[in-house]
Amino acid sequence: MPKYYEDKEEDYRACAGVREDFKACLLQHDCVVKEGKKPSECLKEGHCRALQTSFFECKRSMLDTRSRFRGRKGY
Repeated sequence: MPKYYEDKEEDYRACAGVREDFKACLLQHDCVVKEGKKPSECLKEGHCRALQTSFFECKRSMLDTRSRFRGRKGY
């Protein structure tokens, strides 16, 4: 479920909602906050895997030639 904020500037890029949730998940995870690791290191350990997969699927749907006719998936 994407998070939307009233005072935040609108992001019209593709997959913006999933991107925002993925970024928030990584930056608020204990791996980054308490252990002081970089978000890229936490990704390698498997944190926020579901959002990473959703973001990948959204970006991949943009390159899928079949989706040109059907439109992007609603993320």
